Amino acid sequence: MAKCDICGKGVHFGNAVSHSHRRSNRIWHSNVRSVMCKVNGQVKRLHVCARCLKSNAVEKA
Repeated sequence: MAKCDICGKGVHFGNAVSHSHRRSNRIWHSNVRSVMCKVNGQVKRLHVCARCLKSNAVEKA
């Protein structure tokens, strides 16, 4: 679910590096919110990231 319907931003993968420099897999989740938005005159529930909300890429209903 953690994928923005506007820009497509999703999870990011990388490595968690400990003090002894051992590496293990790690995931960063995007800040995605469920928001009621107007799309083509209809109200729909979309998953939108915080960056798209701040930039007014969607019109909230």
